[in-house]
Amino acid sequence: MPSVIRPAIPHYVAPPPTQENLEYADLAILDFSKIGTPEGRAELSIQLRDAMTAHGFFYIVNHGLTQAENDRIFDIADVAFSGVPEEEKRNYLANIKSGGSYQGYKLREYWHIDGGVRDQIEHYNINKDVNRRQHPQAMSPLLPEVEEFAKFNYCQVLQPLLRLFALGLELPEDTFINMHNFTSPGESYAYRAIVHFRGLHSYERPSDDEIKAKQVWFKGHTDIGSITLLWSQPVTALQMLMPDGQWRYVRHIDNALTVNSGDAMEFLSGGFYKPTIHRVVQPPQDQRGYNRLSVIFFAMTDDDVKLVPRVESPVLQKHGIQRRWADDADAPTMDAWRKGRTRAYGLVETKMKENGTEENIVDGIAVKHYN
Repeated sequence: MPSVIRPAIPHYVAPPPTQENLEYADLAILDFSKIGTPEGRAELSIQLRDAMTAHGFFYIVNHGLTQAENDRIFDIADVAFSGVPEEEKRNYLANIKSGGSYQGYKLREYWHIDGGVRDQIEHYNINKDVNRRQHPQAMSPLLPEVEEFAKFNYCQVLQPLLRLFALGLELPEDTFINMHNFTSPGESYAYRAIVHFRGLHSYERPSDDEIKAKQVWFKGHTDIGSITLLWSQPVTALQMLMPDGQWRYVRHIDNALTVNSGDAMEFLSGGFYKPTIHRVVQPPQDQRGYNRLSVIFFAMTDDDVKLVPRVESPVLQKHGIQRRWADDADAPTMDAWRKGRTRAYGLVETKMKENGTEENIVDGIAVKHYN
């Protein structure tokens, strides 16, 4: 990333990796050192397409961010939680219920998880336009670094990925890039702490709550947007639902990205790229007592993009198109889908289905939750 002024802040010390014998998902690893040539992109596009149709998750290595730069981003993410007093956080709450936006803080015990248990997940979200709203005092001098990190994710990771997703459908390479403009209005996020910068802190729960919620911290779900970039961290709690119906853990790899697609990409690809079903559970025994700090980059299309399939794709013409609505005229825009799902998660009643999944309706489309 380009050099910016780096204020002195406390160093975040990550928990040690688990030593427990867990069942991990066997995921593809994409080497982004190959992304610079047409031959390399062609190879990676096939690898990505196979990963997305088999599992929906994959890793990226050699993406261009050094381990030291990675460590600094986690230092910044931790400031949003440990460096901001609780009373100050309340001045920067996200307008979730009425505005359908996660910008700002979502504090703990906002969502209902299961069995009367509420969540212990806190996150801070910064839009790709870091100046869109005010920030806590401790975060303000760090915004230039957050902005540079957002641009790195967008230019060095997201744009190349969008080219690969398009190539996998035999579409022009810029098909999806043209729907994801960094400077356009919208709710893509740069830092979900992280376009969305999100720093996310999961806190330990009382043992009674673990039993009531079946050790689930965040129910099985799909993401709202097109692509999610999760910067790997060592607390092993992320699981994905495999094609055989089993939940398996996602392994931590130092300075790697874990990537999955979301609802928007499913809609745009006519169901070819399935949104990844994943959840967060109680960590293994040797990692309990540690808080889990995550840094996530959520990419969404521009707000006005109508999420209809790219019917011109030769691949979709061959394999068929699956829609979640009766007619393309009924398809939501990114803005409507984002707001509808954001307003509903953990706040509205879900209907239990015979197969054990739960369901609620957003814009006439069934949204499933898995446990």
